[in-house]
Amino acid sequence: MTTSNNNSRSQKKVWFITGAGRGMGADFARAVLAAGHALVATGRDPGRLASLLGASDDLLAVKLDVTRPADAEAAVKAAIERFGRIDVLVNNAAIFEAGFFEELTPEQLERTLAANLVGQMHVTRAVLPVMRRQRAGHVITISSTAGLASSAEFTSAYAASKFGLEGWMEALRVEVAPFGIHTTIVNPGFFRTELLSEQSTNYAEPTVADYDERRAPLLAGWKATHGQQAGDPAKLAQALLTIASQEPPPRRFLAGADAISIAAQKIADLRADIESNRQLSSSLAFDA
Repeated sequence: MTTSNNNSRSQKKVWFITGAGRGMGADFARAVLAAGHALVATGRDPGRLASLLGASDDLLAVKLDVTRPADAEAAVKAAIERFGRIDVLVNNAAIFEAGFFEELTPEQLERTLAANLVGQMHVTRAVLPVMRRQRAGHVITISSTAGLASSAEFTSAYAASKFGLEGWMEALRVEVAPFGIHTTIVNPGFFRTELLSEQSTNYAEPTVADYDERRAPLLAGWKATHGQQAGDPAKLAQALLTIASQEPPPRRFLAGADAISIAAQKIADLRADIESNRQLSSSLAFDA
């Protein structure tokens, strides 16, 4: 019995989750606590977090706007003061500014990149010194199938942020691996979260007449998708617990049958692109 208890304690981890107050972040947070781990749940409203997740000695609810580096540093400091370490960081916070690229304002583009890309960098920059000192850690970043391939209209800003996120995470992986820090990119397909709700999605104002004919059905389609997505965020939360326990954890996790299908098509498209101009592509070196 003593051995079992010691093993249980040794497996307990401290998780740090951004955007834990709503959507799949809330599902992640509940699953982590239910599994017996300690949790630093962060969001813009810590009162909402505490109310949503309930009282627990394993829970620390902290205010964090990921676009503010000082918030990230303060949240990490609070986490260390309470739990002494951070084992798993989940970069989950994100927004969706939807619309045709020409109709999205520069401010909407900047908000998207600030929240979905640069904000994740702020938080990770604050956490990495802790993980380096530990010589251990796991950074899980929630991307999207839009970070692998994006042929859906209205997603140009969102896809740009997620493609950037993927490039950064792939480069970060090789930089931090010598310190015992692992990274995992998660590409969810369509999950039934609040992302497409009126509270979470901000649509561009119509400003370009050439798009008028396509805009109305696209708006209707995106709004009708909300609440009908096939993916269950509670099952994704359990999947995160599984991959966080794997040794080593995966570099990438495709979440959902639709995500697998999109990734497979991307691979097929790349192969076709290679073969279509293989000879030309291979002929660009200086002549011997």
